[in-house]
Amino acid sequence: MLIHSIETYPLYYKLPEPYGDANGIKSYRTAFYIRILTDSGIDGWGECSDWLPTLQKGFEARIIPYLLGQDARERTRLVGEIAKWHKRSASAVSMALTEIFAKHSQVSVCQLWGGRMRDTIPVYASFQSYSERPNWRQVSWQAIDHALQAGFRLIKLKIGGKPVEEDQQHIAQALKLIGDQAYAALDANESYDLSTTLRWGPIIMETPSLLWLEEPMPIHQANPYRLLRQKLPIPIAGGENFKKAVQYLPLLTDNALDIATPDILHLTGLDEYWSAIRLAQSFGVRVSPHCYDGALTRLYAIFAQACLVPWNKMKPDVVDPVEWDAMDNPINGLLPIQPVHGQITVPQGHGIGVEIDREKLSAYKWDGSIYS
Repeated sequence: MLIHSIETYPLYYKLPEPYGDANGIKSYRTAFYIRILTDSGIDGWGECSDWLPTLQKGFEARIIPYLLGQDARERTRLVGEIAKWHKRSASAVSMALTEIFAKHSQVSVCQLWGGRMRDTIPVYASFQSYSERPNWRQVSWQAIDHALQAGFRLIKLKIGGKPVEEDQQHIAQALKLIGDQAYAALDANESYDLSTTLRWGPIIMETPSLLWLEEPMPIHQANPYRLLRQKLPIPIAGGENFKKAVQYLPLLTDNALDIATPDILHLTGLDEYWSAIRLAQSFGVRVSPHCYDGALTRLYAIFAQACLVPWNKMKPDVVDPVEWDAMDNPINGLLPIQPVHGQITVPQGHGIGVEIDREKLSAYKWDGSIYS
């Protein structure tokens, strides 16, 4: 089963109204898809993220010439070689070759990974809470209300991009709006030091329904995270930007983390992703995948959660949620899956079990121009 051809699909969407988090305001959304086809007629799709010119040039000049004629079943070797050149591109190739092997074996990705343990997976509405409008808080509250009306019962809000007092005013009103309709998580994108993070103590103490506090400080600082866990009664989550499973070890060995948030787009392929999950679970740490930037990545995260061994013996069907981008981003619509009352039904069928929307691929294809 040799690789016959590879198609690339760089996608770009200019935001009519920018939004963002503590890392800054976004004016566009992008994605990069590949389709690998074999001489047996089986194909597989992959996704990665980076600066589109870099990805397109890298695939055209080096990755595609290397892959053509290779045995598509040799995933570990091929992904490992590409990871030496560009780790994010290796993730896309890993996904595509995994789907090809699943189709070749006439099984679903879940069956390839040992089988589904649950048929539905919860998702949380993930917001970029900031905008360029002077009334950004009102805009955020309206978006939260819309998510509640759509049936989401889990929500993640951003902090860290404004002075603490301003952020706390926003969150206090947001929590009041949410009430007992849903549970909320707070994500600071590594914006604070320990003393500043502790200023969120009163709100956290008064809101037992908070899901978790995500990456309030630089994630490599294991000792401050350990101290934070001792001082605040809220689960601490993080690790979305780790590129290797081993990077979780300092946090895990120092009892500094409650929930790991691996992201397939940042790790070097699906094998490394599973390594991160198994490592976290071996330390008794839960897993809630970060997958804000990709529709196909989100689907693989859903597959992974469907296959996880239960961490709660009393409630074996309970699993931590997967991130669902609730912002303006039509590229998310490439796959025909949508949450119903905050739950996704796990697709069945060979491979990923769904088809990529080719019309959307064409509609949002990047024209090659420089963007910023």
